[in-house]
Amino acid sequence: MAKLQKFTCVDDVPNLEQALQECIDIKNDPLATPDFGKNKTVGLVFLNPSLRTRISMQKACQNLGLNYIIINAGQDAWTWELQDGAVMDGTTVEHIKDAAKVLSEYCDVIAIRCFPAFKDKEEEDTQDRVLNQFIEHATVPIVSLESATRHPLQSFTDMLTIKENWKENRKPKVVLTWAPHVKSIAHSVANSFCEWVKEIDADVTVAFPEGYDLDTEYTDGLSITNDQDEALKDADFIYVKNWSSFSDYGATPEVKEDWLLTLEKLKQTNNAKIMHCLPVRRNVEISDEVLDSENALVYQQAGNRLITAQWVLKNIL
Repeated sequence: MAKLQKFTCVDDVPNLEQALQECIDIKNDPLATPDFGKNKTVGLVFLNPSLRTRISMQKACQNLGLNYIIINAGQDAWTWELQDGAVMDGTTVEHIKDAAKVLSEYCDVIAIRCFPAFKDKEEEDTQDRVLNQFIEHATVPIVSLESATRHPLQSFTDMLTIKENWKENRKPKVVLTWAPHVKSIAHSVANSFCEWVKEIDADVTVAFPEGYDLDTEYTDGLSITNDQDEALKDADFIYVKNWSSFSDYGATPEVKEDWLLTLEKLKQTNNAKIMHCLPVRRNVEISDEVLDSENALVYQQAGNRLITAQWVLKNIL
C-alpha cells in the first residue's frame, strides 16, 4: 500500500488497478486489522446531507479501530466565513481557516462533504473553494466526501463494482446516461465518474440531451452523444445519473425526449448491468422494473462504499 497525502480525485491514487485489488482483499476480510487506527481520530465534517457516505465512513472507522467525530457544520458548529480578508460583521461567526486549523488539533484526518451552491461558477464551485480552503489551512490529510466538482469515494466504488462484475476477455462498453430529475443537481458524480472510468480499460460513452453538457475537463477523450438509444446499443454497464447544465450553469433546460430508463430500453443492450449512486428518484430517473431487476447493481455499489472508504482511511494513515 502507498501512503496517500490526500484523497480528492483519481490522481491521488498512485496505482488504481493495485488499489482495486487491495479493495477486493479488504472485502474478503474487512475485520483483518481491527487495531490499525488505535488512538487515531477522523473528523467527519458534513455541510450537506448524507446517508451512504456518512454510514460507510463510520463503519470503516469502526472496522479499523479508529475514533470518529461527526460535525454537522452550520448545526453543530458555527457558520463559516469563506472569503479571505472578510470583515466578519454579518451572519458568519468563524472563518473556515480557523475551523480547519482547530480541527487539525483534534483529528488525524479530516473528511469533508461540501456541495456546490450554484451561485458562483468560476470563483466558488469549479474551483472547489470550500474543499481547497480545508486543504490549504488544515495541517492533517483531507478526504473529500463529495465536493462541488467531484465525488471520488463514489467513483472509486463504481470502478470496484465494475471490476467485480466484468469477467469477459474484452473491454466492457460503459455508458453514462443523463436521467430526468425534479430539481437542479450537481455535476460532481458525473464529473468524477468520467475522470475515474478513463483509468480502466473500457469503451465509454456519455449520453445527455442538448443543453446538458458537462465540463469538457472531465469528458475529453470520451464518446459523446445526444442520442440515448445510440448510446445504449450493446452496452454492458449503464450508469444512470442526473445533472444540470454546465454551460448555462445550474439550469435545467426542457427535455422533450423520454430519458427514463426502462426494461424496454434495455432490450438493445448486452443485458446491461445498471448502476446508480443513490438516492434515486424511482420512476423519474429509473423505472421500478429496472431497479428491482437482477440487472441492478445499486445495492452492491452501496455496500462497496464501505470497502473503498476503508482502503482510503488505511492508506492515508
